[in-house]
Amino acid sequence: MKMILLTATLLGLAAGTSSAQGGDYPKAKVSFDDFKGLVAQVEAHRAERLVDLDTFLKMSQEEGTIILDSRSDFRFERIHVRGAKHLAFTDFTQDTLARVIPDFDTRVLIYCNNNFNGNETDFPTKVALPRPISNKTAARQFAAQAKPLMMALNIPTYVNLYGYGYRNVYELHELVDVSDPRIAFEGTVADQQLAAPATPVAK
Repeated sequence: MKMILLTATLLGLAAGTSSAQGGDYPKAKVSFDDFKGLVAQVEAHRAERLVDLDTFLKMSQEEGTIILDSRSDFRFERIHVRGAKHLAFTDFTQDTLARVIPDFDTRVLIYCNNNFNGNETDFPTKVALPRPISNKTAARQFAAQAKPLMMALNIPTYVNLYGYGYRNVYELHELVDVSDPRIAFEGTVADQQLAAPATPVAK
């Protein structure tokens, strides 16, 4: 009797495994059509909300406005625009966004690594370079014409914020030198730089 029960149990487990491996799961919660439709809506909306540094900084001081940094925890902790709130893009959900931006009418200012120049360690440019050139002449010719693809985090951040219902979004569109005196940073790296004694000027 025990042998019969054991055999039945093993057969049941085997059937369950076979079923799972047989493709009986529902489709993943992924829709490329939803994404394409969202991008089509966002394109015109975003085009009117690209601002220069002066406008970005002026807006950041006004009531009902936040700066949102969606880079990784590691990057944010090292250095970020002073006063920015943080939520890594990979953690975006309706609930997590609501905790950081509870009011849909809040004006949200965004930036990413590709907005800053002069510190590739902490603001590494997101770019996809052409694939390595092969020995074939035709391939070399095509590769020479290929352009790098900018993979800035601003784009998916903007698209997702819009999709989650945040329409009062503005994006910094200038490439700003990190030494520009108009903008201030904070974080472990920035704090260390501020605390370091000034290098004496040789006479």
